[in-house]
Amino acid sequence: MVQISRAVRRTAVFATASLVTLTACSTSDGGSDSASENLDGRGPITYVEGQDTTETGVVRQIIDAWNAEHPDEQVTFREQSNDASQQHDDLVQHLQAQQSDYDVMALDVPWTAEFAAKGWLQPLTGDFAMDNTGIIPATVDSATYNGTQYAAPKNTNGGLLYYRTDLLPAAPTTWTELEAACDVATENNIDCYAGQFAPYEGLMVNTAEVINAYGGSFVGEDGTTPTIDSPEAREGLQVLVDNFADGNIPAQDTTFQEPESQQAFEDGQVLFLRNWPYVYANAEKDSSAVNGNFAVAPLPGKDGIGTSTLGGYNAAISAYSENKATAHDFLEFLQGEQAQRIMAMDSLPPVRADLYDDPEVVAKYPFMPTLKVSIENAVPRPVTPFYPAVSKAVQDNAYAAIRGEKSVDQAITDMQSGIQSAGS
Repeated sequence: MVQISRAVRRTAVFATASLVTLTACSTSDGGSDSASENLDGRGPITYVEGQDTTETGVVRQIIDAWNAEHPDEQVTFREQSNDASQQHDDLVQHLQAQQSDYDVMALDVPWTAEFAAKGWLQPLTGDFAMDNTGIIPATVDSATYNGTQYAAPKNTNGGLLYYRTDLLPAAPTTWTELEAACDVATENNIDCYAGQFAPYEGLMVNTAEVINAYGGSFVGEDGTTPTIDSPEAREGLQVLVDNFADGNIPAQDTTFQEPESQQAFEDGQVLFLRNWPYVYANAEKDSSAVNGNFAVAPLPGKDGIGTSTLGGYNAAISAYSENKATAHDFLEFLQGEQAQRIMAMDSLPPVRADLYDDPEVVAKYPFMPTLKVSIENAVPRPVTPFYPAVSKAVQDNAYAAIRGEKSVDQAITDMQSGIQSAGS
C-alpha cells in the first residue's frame, strides 16, 4: 500500500516558532562560530527524524545500507514521535542548548529557513557544497535561505488533481476549464471540487497554490519583506472566492482537511479533488466508489499547468556536530541513487528527477510521471524564518475571504500587514 502520507501529513502541522531577529553575519545563539568548527571531524553520527512509519522502514533501510559500507562511521537513528510539533520542539531544545548529539536532522521544509536564521545549521558552501546534479530544482530552492543552501533535499511531495474518468474525457489544465466542467458535476448531482479549506496549514497550502499559479508571492528573497499585496495575488485569491460564491466549491469545504476531502472523493461525491499522492492507493481499493474510474493530473493554473506547494523533508547538519565531514558524506548518500531508490520504491517521492520515469518505480506507482510534473512546477511555502506567523496571517485572511467575511482587497491588505508584523 502506498504510504506517501507520512511525509505530507507531518507537513500539515507546525509548532509556533520563536521569532528571530536577523543579522548579517552572526546570531545570538553562537551558530556562526560553530559553523567553522569540526569541519574535518569523522566518526559515528546520529540521524534524527520523525517516526519511520513506512511499510518496510525506509529510514532503517537507508541507514543499514550506509552502516554496511562505513564500519568506522556508523549512523544511529534517533527516532522522534510522529507529531510535527513535538519533532520541532525537540530539535529546538537540543539546538538552543548547542548540544552535539544531533548530527544530521530531517527538517520539514519550512523549518529550514527558521533554523538557518538562528545559526543552527551548517552552511553547505565551499567544501561542503552539495552536487545538485539531477536533483529537482524546486527542492533545492526549499533548502536555500538568503542565497545560501543550508540543507540537502531528502524527499519531496506535490499536490495532484484527482478527477473522475467516467465523467470526463480529460482533466482541465486551467481554472477556467475546471469551472466549465462543473456543469458535469451538477448534471450528476455531485459536488465539483474538494480541497482543504479548514483554518489550518492545509488552507495555507491550497491558498498558496492558486496565488502562486496566478503569479503572486508572499515574501521577498530576504524572507521578511511582504510581497502579497499585488494584482496577481488578488487575482488568485479571487478565483477561490468566486468558486465558493458560485458553489463550485461547496461551503462545507471550509471544514475539510485532507481526510474529509479524500473521503468525499472516494465516496463518489466529488468530480475533482486536490490532495496528495497517498490518496491514489486508497482510491484504488475495492471499498472506494471511484475504483477504476479516476486518474490524476497536475493542478490547474491560469493559462496552463498550475503550481503545487512543495512538500517533503530536507536533511541538515547541526552547526554543533563534532563529526561534520561524516555528516556531509551522509547527506550525499541520502541524495544518492541507492538511498533515493529505496525511498521511491517504498512510498516517499524522491528528489532525483530520473526516478520518476524509472520503469521499476512507475510499474509500482503509475502516477509518478504526473507527480514529477507537479513537483517540477512546485513552489516552496514562503521561505522565511517567521513561517508560522506568515502562515497564520494567510490562513486567517483567506478563510475570511472565502466565507464572504472580507473582500479580496481587504484580505490581501490584511495579509500584507500580518506578514509585515511577523518579520518586525
